Amino acid sequence: MTPDPHQLAAEIKQFARQIGFDLVGIASAEPSHYRDYLRQWLDDGKADTMDYLGARFAERVDPQQYVPGAASVICVAMNYYAPLEQNKDPGNEPRGRIARYALGDDYHELIKQRLWRLADWLRQRVEGAITRACVDTAPVMEKELASRAGIGWMGKNTCIINPHIGSWILLGEIITSIELPIDQPQLDRCGTCRRCLDACPTQAITEPYQLDARRCISYLTIEHRQEIAEELQPAFGSWLYGCDICQEVCPWNHKAPYTDEPAFSPRFADGQIDLQTVLDWSADEYAGALKGSAMKRVKLPVLKRNARTILENQTQTSR
Repeated sequence: MTPDPHQLAAEIKQFARQIGFDLVGIASAEPSHYRDYLRQWLDDGKADTMDYLGARFAERVDPQQYVPGAASVICVAMNYYAPLEQNKDPGNEPRGRIARYALGDDYHELIKQRLWRLADWLRQRVEGAITRACVDTAPVMEKELASRAGIGWMGKNTCIINPHIGSWILLGEIITSIELPIDQPQLDRCGTCRRCLDACPTQAITEPYQLDARRCISYLTIEHRQEIAEELQPAFGSWLYGCDICQEVCPWNHKAPYTDEPAFSPRFADGQIDLQTVLDWSADEYAGALKGSAMKRVKLPVLKRNARTILENQTQTSR
């Protein structure tokens, strides 16, 4: 017997929260409303070397192309905002900052395991149901789906912002053949604020809600494998891996609650790492220090490139 869709949706949300997701909402599996925008964004070269974003374009902009028979998308989010210790002995050794999402264990594995558990539970509740669990490596428009599911609204910095947690959230989805009642999207509450645009040191946020990856510190320190354009290097500051500036200045993050998820506890307690340590790492030392971390997305030569860029910036500043 197929359960009542409204009752099932309530049970899905209850179980999702029970297994550790902070937010959960449901969107339809209809095609993306941003298909033409994404196509133009890719054609303009704003993805730079991220060719994978266009490689499965038809699937990315239409969940039913990715999962035939898809009717609904269950969207979840986890708060990763963990407290950082103040460095009590800063000394003179230069240090590089790491984006908060990468300080704990690799969120891909954590979220996938929980999504699989939710998907298994769902298939037990509804015989013959199709499910596909997705994190950010899957060809889905996860921020649009999260917005449609009421997880939060798309901020001017292109991050999803929840009114209670802010934008310190990681997303996941289950695309399913079960037709479920959909949730109402969140209203955009950015208003006239433009702090993220004004704070971005490379002007990567070219207009509200529009990001040019070619100028984004997060992209350049993680995805970009070649040398970084000279005119952008001075703006890097001390960011070794990723960048949180547009989130740090966002008013919705000023009172963000800390996560209670142990897996997100920072492996570098103050969110920074000694740059000379990075430059001296052997391949084995790199693998050991970053075991189980999302930071392994960046190979050692690129991480060392980033460290050299920061040191050069500091040398220039001190002259």
